[in-house]
Amino acid sequence: MTTANVTAVDRSLFHVAAAQLSDATQWWRLAQLNGLSDPSLSEFPTPIPLKIPLADNTLTDGIPSE
Repeated sequence: MTTANVTAVDRSLFHVAAAQLSDATQWWRLAQLNGLSDPSLSEFPTPIPLKIPLADNTLTDGIPSE
C-alpha cells in the first residue's frame, strides 16, 4: 500500500484507479480503503491524500459480488 496526493485533475476514484491501478473498475478498492462511498472527489479540497492498494491483476470484473 502507498499514499498518493490526488489533485483536481483526478476528478473521481475512476480516474485515480485508472492512473494508479491501471484499471478504472477497481475504484471500489480505493473507496473501501479510504472510507469513501461516492467515487466523485469534487467535494474535497485538493490535494487529497489517498491510500492506494497494491495493483491486483486478478480483479478484472469490476465490483465483486458479496
